[in-house]
This record gives sequence, structure tokens and C-alpha cells, in this order.
Amino acid sequence: MREKLKNAKRIVIKIGTSSLVYPNGNINLSGIDELSFVLADLNNQGKEVVLVSSGAIGVGMNQLGLTARPATIPEQQAVAALGQATLMNIYSQRLASYSKKAGQVLLTRDVIEYPESRKNVTNTLEQLLKMGIIPIINENDTVSVDELDHLTKFGDNDQLSAIVSQIIQADLLIMLSDINGFYSDNPNTNPQASLHTHIAQITPEIMHQAGGKGSMFGTGGMSSKLKAAKRILDCQSAMVLANGKQPKIIFDILDGQQIGTLFMEG
Repeated sequence: MREKLKNAKRIVIKIGTSSLVYPNGNINLSGIDELSFVLADLNNQGKEVVLVSSGAIGVGMNQLGLTARPATIPEQQAVAALGQATLMNIYSQRLASYSKKAGQVLLTRDVIEYPESRKNVTNTLEQLLKMGIIPIINENDTVSVDELDHLTKFGDNDQLSAIVSQIIQADLLIMLSDINGFYSDNPNTNPQASLHTHIAQITPEIMHQAGGKGSMFGTGGMSSKLKAAKRILDCQSAMVLANGKQPKIIFDILDGQQIGTLFMEG
């Protein structure tokens, strides 16, 4: 079944904050460089790659020397504005060293849900791919709000990456996190937890096995990854959840090796 991944032409890669920012709050430059190398090489192979990157607030916190995530929405949005600019600068520099160009796309949920705007976003992404530019997507944290009468947040970048995969009809979503895949229980607290290598359907039992929130710098937990996987399965596509500590693992995933958890029908 994983042999089919070798034929994936259009690939969305989602990288979590924990893979971009060290636990001490400093930026993981080697990880970003390795990820940029992988994106560039996949592009050289003729594959169409889109990166959904978290990390704006985590990088912004690093730039400001903050040790705790700001409590208020305006503070978080200001930190995200600084962090997003810094993060894109790093990506652009690293990709340029491999003779590649990056294009920033910041999205809010209402843009995706409004048909005309959704069409425009889709056209922009298609054009970037056509021009050989690597789209780097993040939620527009500086303006996103979550209110009863005006929902603009995706909730987290797990959902955003699945929605992007849908709208551009990607063959595969590779979700890189700080865990090796989806386990029957939390492997950090239960040594008996077993790794699910393949999941064909998101059942209530599977959802029950998901834990809570992720790292201090991120917002997504395992349940959000399962919700994203359900969205991918519903549109008959595929998703792999794997550890993003060493981004070159993407090459092994696309080579059909049994890495992480594969979400695919069949």
C-alpha cells in the first residue's frame, strides 16, 4: 500500500512548531535548513510541494526573549506578526541557497469558506506551483479571531493543512510532529503503547485514544491530527503522520518505507 506513495506528485507538508523551535525557545536552524533542502530537492524531482508551517508565535517569542506565551489576543497577534516575518526570512534565505523561491500565503478560515475567495486562493496556489515557487502557508494569526458571530480561525495548522490539501487536490499530506506516529496511548507515559502503522477509518475508538494539547509553543494535539486525517480520508486522499525531528524522513516516506502512521483507505 505504501508503494503508492512513490507516485505522489502533489504533496502538502505540515511542520509543527515543536520541529521549528527547541524546548528552550531558540529557533531550530538546522531543522529548518534540512526541511528547506528537502523541499528544494523534491521540487527538483518534479514534484509539487506546498509547506504549511507553524511557528510564528514561537519564533516571535524567541525574538522578544519571552519565556511564556502571551495571555491576551492582541499580544499574541503582535508576537505572531514579528515571528512570521522572521520565519519567512529564514525560509527564503535557506531556499535561496538551493536556488529556490518561496511565496508566502496567509489564510483565515472565512477566506476558504467564501466561494469566490476560495477560488482565488486556489488559483494563487496553482499559479505558484506552475511557476516553480514553493508556497509557504500559515494561518494569518495577526487578524484571526474566534468569535461566535465571526469565525476566522482554522483552530490549528493541522486543520489548515488538511483543508489546503483538499482545495489543491493533493495526493498526499505529510504531517511532521514531535511524535513517531499515532499510538494506542501516550507513549511518554505508557511504555506498552503501540504504534498504529495504518489506519483506514477514524472510528470513535481511535478518537478516544487521542490525547490533549501539544507543546507549549504549539496549539495542536493528537485529536486535531485525527480530525485532519478524517478530512483527508473523506476525500480519498492519504496522510502520513511522522516525527519531524529529521525532515529528511520525508524521502523515506515517499520511498514507501514503513514510517509513522499511514492514513489511507484500503
